[in-house]
Amino acid sequence: MNGERNETALALHRKLSEIWGTPPGLGRLSAVNHTAIGLRFIVTSGIFFAIGGLLAMLIRAQLATSASPFMDEGLYSQVFTMHGTIMMFLFAIPLIEGFAIYLLPKLLGARDLAFPRLTAFGYWCYLFGGLMLLGALAAGVAPDAGWFMYTPLSSSVHSPGINSDVWLLGVTFVEISAVCAAVEITVSILKLRAPGMSLARMPIFAWYMLVVAGMMLFAFPPLILGSILLEVERAFGLPFFDPERGGDPLLWQHLFWLFGHPEVYIIFLPAAGVLSTLIPVFAGRPLIGYGAVVAAIIAMAFLSFGLWVHHMYMVGISHLAMAFFSAASALVAVPTAIQIFSWLATLTYGRPRFSVPMLYVFGFFFVFVIGGLTGVMLAMMPFDKQAHDTHFVVAHLHYVLIGGFVFPMLAAAYYWMPHMTGRFPVQHLSRAAFWLIFIGFNVTFLVMHLTGLLGMPRRVHTYAAEAGWDTLNLVSSIGGFVMTFGFALVLLDFVLQYRYGRAFPRNPWKAATLEWAMPLPPPVYNFASLPSIDRRADRIAPRETGAHLAAGRGYLGFVRNGQMETLGVSITSGRLEQLIVLPNNSFLPLWTALATASFFIAMLAKLYWAVPIAMLLVLFFFLGWTRVTGSRADCGALSVGEDEDAVPHAECSGAPSWWAMVFTLASNATLYASLLFGGLFLWTSAPGWPAQEPPGMSLAFSALTAGMIAAGGALGAAAARRAGRAPRTFLLASAAAHLTATLLLGWMALNGVPDRTGHALSAVCFAILCYAGFHTALAAVFALYGVWRDATGFISQRRDLDLRIGRLWHLYTAVAGVLGVAFIHLLIAMGSAGGAS
Repeated sequence: MNGERNETALALHRKLSEIWGTPPGLGRLSAVNHTAIGLRFIVTSGIFFAIGGLLAMLIRAQLATSASPFMDEGLYSQVFTMHGTIMMFLFAIPLIEGFAIYLLPKLLGARDLAFPRLTAFGYWCYLFGGLMLLGALAAGVAPDAGWFMYTPLSSSVHSPGINSDVWLLGVTFVEISAVCAAVEITVSILKLRAPGMSLARMPIFAWYMLVVAGMMLFAFPPLILGSILLEVERAFGLPFFDPERGGDPLLWQHLFWLFGHPEVYIIFLPAAGVLSTLIPVFAGRPLIGYGAVVAAIIAMAFLSFGLWVHHMYMVGISHLAMAFFSAASALVAVPTAIQIFSWLATLTYGRPRFSVPMLYVFGFFFVFVIGGLTGVMLAMMPFDKQAHDTHFVVAHLHYVLIGGFVFPMLAAAYYWMPHMTGRFPVQHLSRAAFWLIFIGFNVTFLVMHLTGLLGMPRRVHTYAAEAGWDTLNLVSSIGGFVMTFGFALVLLDFVLQYRYGRAFPRNPWKAATLEWAMPLPPPVYNFASLPSIDRRADRIAPRETGAHLAAGRGYLGFVRNGQMETLGVSITSGRLEQLIVLPNNSFLPLWTALATASFFIAMLAKLYWAVPIAMLLVLFFFLGWTRVTGSRADCGALSVGEDEDAVPHAECSGAPSWWAMVFTLASNATLYASLLFGGLFLWTSAPGWPAQEPPGMSLAFSALTAGMIAAGGALGAAAARRAGRAPRTFLLASAAAHLTATLLLGWMALNGVPDRTGHALSAVCFAILCYAGFHTALAAVFALYGVWRDATGFISQRRDLDLRIGRLWHLYTAVAGVLGVAFIHLLIAMGSAGGAS
């Protein structure tokens, strides 16, 4: 070890490059390095943005004149739906993920994210799901019910083809990527920071992404659940949204906007994080009000989950509820204003440099303030009633999303382009591109406020000449094409910068954050040695720090057994806790994503016999990931440099994978809570209740089933306390109990709920039983996996991580299963007695 520590910096760099590098040729498909995956997300989302922009130009060409024959109604519906779907699901969120995946380890002083293979798997799911949607567009069977997929328009009665199925399955496929990224980002920020970097010392962008990742964990499950329920209704006839059989179309709106309104802030907050990062750099002073900004973004996250009915004022909810949501919608302007005043104060007390990124920052201020003001207008019910479903809402949406997202992200692209390429931009075209985008955008959407106030409805493909909207629509369309030319110029500018920009070794903007304390473009391992942080991480000296770390004079300034190593810290204090060993490059994420794609393709093609095979294939590949994890021997504390030792993460109580399971189950619980909420909502609001023939459930049989579920969970949890002392007996007993519970739940679903397509009460009961049965089956897998790991020597009293992760699943399964059985009996009792009239 001493010889390794004394090796030259050049030799250290060579060894690290060999360990962390990506193979050439087809081997690039096995890359799991966060830099490569982050850039793939950014480039792929940019391509989808270009496609979505071209679809927008088709829309503007159609609406430029009245009674236009450019597109018929069916084609227009597909183009309109795909434009919104691409921009919301294939561009905005993945671009956020890409920047976060690329930047966070560099900002936090780590060598990679916590789960590199999960990041790679998420990218492939995103790519394959997006290609599924684009393939449908090319084949003429793209979704055509709107990017919001409102029922009953998207039901099998009104959309009998596979168009809506493509949206439901394709978007769900893409959302797997989003949930993976949310878990990855949350755990990485909390655990994989440089030693000494407490929460109060984190760079502000990390705070933004931590809040956003948490929001994604709780916002996406309702949409995933809604998509599953609607696809099940379309495929198998279970009436969750059919009012003639006890369902309610409003349930879809609730589930969609439980996702949809937090989604607006999920998109805005990372862009605001970019502004909070860039403005101090170009103002030449640290961010004013750091603590207030952190409090504001946390408050905004909480408020965003209480605003979903903001989009449902016209569906007939009570006046009291409308007053509450209207007030909450206005209240969210307060944390937004705190951030804006912080940025303005930082600029006021600094000496701003007006480089190209700052042009987009000022473009943001102008556009977003207009969008915010119109948002407050729409939050007021009397005005919303007049402007509802008009082009005024379209204009507001684009002012918020383009002003609040695209402008800051273009600033981010220009700011971090030298970091990604190692070349400083030659900005001959940059300013012209900005003005084309800025002018074109405002011409396009400012005019839409007027057409909306004049009564032009949204989502229509034509209008009569007598309406008097021709001139305004023509001006709006011209502005749209001007804006498109601006984006094309940005693309050309990036290509020229990548090809002809002058090389710049380090920190061209004179920033004070860790990502600039490395050579440009960055090495695959980020830092030759890891830093120790003794101040807020936006106040360091990158040049001096970078030279110190490049010489190997920090943590892990050596190579140990060819392993990919980084450090884990205490969540709050940043105190050094553990040595984290990361997995190498692998094709397994790609194969797992292809197996997942086979599941969705089988569903889309209605080859239901192939669906269980695809699920088993996915499980097989996921289990294959674990062949290279863990150790067959206790290691104890190991030297990590700087005269400190750390325990390998497999022997540590707060390992990243344990936290990943905690956050995964929290997201899973949100989906389950949404399902239970759906049952209660239908009971209180849907027509056709009480059910004429409610399911017949034996109380004794249900008690037996609940007892088996609880026994399986208790035995699995008890096994974790017997690590190193023959836990296999408890694990085998747990597996047997879980498998028995799975069979009992299956019997209840098939025999206790005989008329699943007759009434929503039976459909909800069936869905809850399927949810519980799926989890007990997976709990049996966890138990048997524990048996295998123990038999092969991967588990000891110190190395009990696998069992502790399994315990979390066993306990969740027990609680969710028993709650589900009890809820079914409660719902049957209520649904038999009465409900909505």
